[in-house]
Amino acid sequence: MHPRLNIAALAPELYQAVRTLDGAVAKSGLDKRTLHLVKLRASQINGCAYCVDLHVKDALADGMDAQLLHLVAVWRESPFFDARDRAILEWTESVTLAAETGIPDAAFETVRAIFSETDIAKLTIAIGTINIWNRIAVSSRMQHPVGTEKNAVAP
Repeated sequence: MHPRLNIAALAPELYQAVRTLDGAVAKSGLDKRTLHLVKLRASQINGCAYCVDLHVKDALADGMDAQLLHLVAVWRESPFFDARDRAILEWTESVTLAAETGIPDAAFETVRAIFSETDIAKLTIAIGTINIWNRIAVSSRMQHPVGTEKNAVAP
């Protein structure tokens, strides 16, 4: 697979707007664990190797357990995740796959049992933001580093 285009260079104002939104999400008050789970799970669903690689590294750097990160893709089958994690992951999947899921009431009730409506709104925007990044990275064929940082191919 080879990079297709450099979206950051071709649409710099729009790319910067996404970066600004991402920064606002990071400062929204959602904790790092929540954001790491959202970013990793959405990136897995969207098949974004660049983002999976990036977000696993970020989560590890923030002290998240490696085994937990390995099990995010199969969270329903793992006792590693508590009710809060499960609500986050269920909402992430439902929103990321909106065209397929219709974002069912059951998923909303699960997340609403744990989070305030304000936090659900922030969580939903966080999910939307990583989905934008995934679409940018997958459509442009961004390449994650292999081995060393000098091997990285970025658009």
